[in-house]
Amino acid sequence: MARMQKETPESTAQRGVLRRLFGYAKPYLKLGIFCLALVLLATALELYRPILIGDAIDNLIEDYGKLYAYVDPAAAPIHLDDLALSKDEAAAEHAETFALLLYDGQDYYLVRDLDREQAEALQELGEESLSEAVVRETETGLIVTAAGREYDAARMTREDLTELRKTDYAGLVRIAWIYTLVLVVTMVCTFLRQWYLNKIGQNVIFTLRQEVFEHLHGLSARFFDTNPVGRLVTRATNDVESLHMMYARVLIELFANSVLIVGYAIVMVSINARLALLCFLFLPVIFALTYWFRRLARKVYRIVRTKLSELNSFLSENISGMNLIQIFTREPEKYEEFRERTGDLFKSQMRELYIMAIFRPGIFFVANLALALLVWRSGVSVLGGTLTLGTMYVFTNYIRSFFEPIQELAEQFSTLQNALASGEKIFSVLDETNPIKEPEQPKTLGSVKGRIEFDHVWFAYDGEDFVLKDVSFVIEPGQQVAFVGATGAGKSSILNLIGRYYEIQKGKITLDGVDIRELSTKELRRAIGQVQQDVFLFTGDIKGNIRLLDESITDEQVRSAATAVNADRFISQLPQGYDEPVTERGSTLSAGQRQLISFARTLAYDPRILVMDEATANIDTETEQLIQSALVKLMEGRTTIMVAHRLSTIQHADNIIVMHKGRVRESGTHQQLLERNGIYKKLYELQQ
Repeated sequence: MARMQKETPESTAQRGVLRRLFGYAKPYLKLGIFCLALVLLATALELYRPILIGDAIDNLIEDYGKLYAYVDPAAAPIHLDDLALSKDEAAAEHAETFALLLYDGQDYYLVRDLDREQAEALQELGEESLSEAVVRETETGLIVTAAGREYDAARMTREDLTELRKTDYAGLVRIAWIYTLVLVVTMVCTFLRQWYLNKIGQNVIFTLRQEVFEHLHGLSARFFDTNPVGRLVTRATNDVESLHMMYARVLIELFANSVLIVGYAIVMVSINARLALLCFLFLPVIFALTYWFRRLARKVYRIVRTKLSELNSFLSENISGMNLIQIFTREPEKYEEFRERTGDLFKSQMRELYIMAIFRPGIFFVANLALALLVWRSGVSVLGGTLTLGTMYVFTNYIRSFFEPIQELAEQFSTLQNALASGEKIFSVLDETNPIKEPEQPKTLGSVKGRIEFDHVWFAYDGEDFVLKDVSFVIEPGQQVAFVGATGAGKSSILNLIGRYYEIQKGKITLDGVDIRELSTKELRRAIGQVQQDVFLFTGDIKGNIRLLDESITDEQVRSAATAVNADRFISQLPQGYDEPVTERGSTLSAGQRQLISFARTLAYDPRILVMDEATANIDTETEQLIQSALVKLMEGRTTIMVAHRLSTIQHADNIIVMHKGRVRESGTHQQLLERNGIYKKLYELQQ
């Protein structure tokens, strides 16, 4: 009971994950049912194929002890000399005279003109009994003694034997065609099943991957602060892809293999229950191996997934920071750290291989042991005349196939466990909620004027460790306001709160008199153009990085924005101009050039509010002068908010707000703050 209670939470969680995963396949339910029907048909044909061969062996190839009935010549399928014969059982029931084909291991002989009693007595002679029953050889054949009577058995020529057994040849051709047809239908069923299942799998994976990517875009900045990029990439790629096998193969194959196992068992019991039970004696060993494999493989594979996720996170972080590693010559140390991590993954994968290396040969050994026992027992029965050779063939074929689906079931359960583990990780991301809630009925601003007010705002990234403490200020439309202060004073936090990338704990922030929590984030952020110190450029070209796939921004607007911030001066000198390729993170461009592109990007969207966080920190003096001259015109009519450590860049601001330890300590123009002889003056003197 305690064990059941201990396993319940995990099993409940897995059922929940499986239920959600099935939900993605629900639109393809009819196609899935069609695939199940194909599986049933293919399984039935799989079971039927050995029976066809067994019937051919018993009724056609080895059927030299069957009676040939004398029939009307007009309806006889076999004409041998003056005899009109038929092997049809219906014809034998009404016939009075028969012929019998005998075989002594070397030659075939035909005994003619037998009544039913004589034919049945002679029919009981097997190959060995026939040799013992020979009285003497004659020029034309043998004299055979059976039940106290002698029979003349004429030796058959090749031509006569061909004529006598032409119905057997025709039957073999018919079975060959049926067998070929069964193979073709099985192949078509397998092809259609694999095609449609992979189509379902790919569609589901496509939908799921899109959902993960779209959901990530809707999460807060706080989520990305606490989750490594490599781990999120693993969720959207490796984990999503691992689900493909579940949709495309595992679920249907679980059903197919279960049907095969039951089908093999039923057919084997129906053919010969004693041999079937002999084969079933090995099932406990198979089940024990399967249980052991499932238990160990599930644990090991979970470890492998975890190690792989950690390795991807490590690679993402270190490749992104490769310049820093090379600057400080930490390559050997990082290589050693990577070797340890990839070594852990290697060891985990080797454990998985060890388990597979034991399980597969173990199943193979047990299956062949059962086959050897079956061949011995059925061979004795064939020699004793209690079992036909065809039945022996059917059983040996079935016993080879009987253990394969059991082995595959174990491996598919392991794959299913892996898919469920990946599903849990994917849903852990999809279940992440954005603490920034969209209003049910958002207000609209219409034409944004740009008045921003912080009303007694308190903000903390974690718990009660407040970064901003009771911050209040007003920025009027069209004003140029700068925030200065020491590192950690809360300047950048204010900029993030204006765009509502984080949620405040106390107070209120308004835009044009409307609480930003009552506005949709799209409308709010559309009104704000933000330029940061760390510029991110996407792989593509210059033009695409300015318009960011917004086709409503024309090429002329792109050029106009670039010209306004003097970015056109270097862009026009590039070999392909605005179509110049941009590598990942813009590594082929200088820091100043990347910053100029970010200015052009912001201005191309024509925001009513400009937010610049150390926007000119990475720009040389000459470029900074060019930008400053352009910004004078661009700031006209726009509310501009700046954060800068270099006080020389914000001296023209209408209002400078000095932050210290999360609070507003001073505010005023550059000259007013100098006259107060406070924090600002100290900062100014230090920089001078």
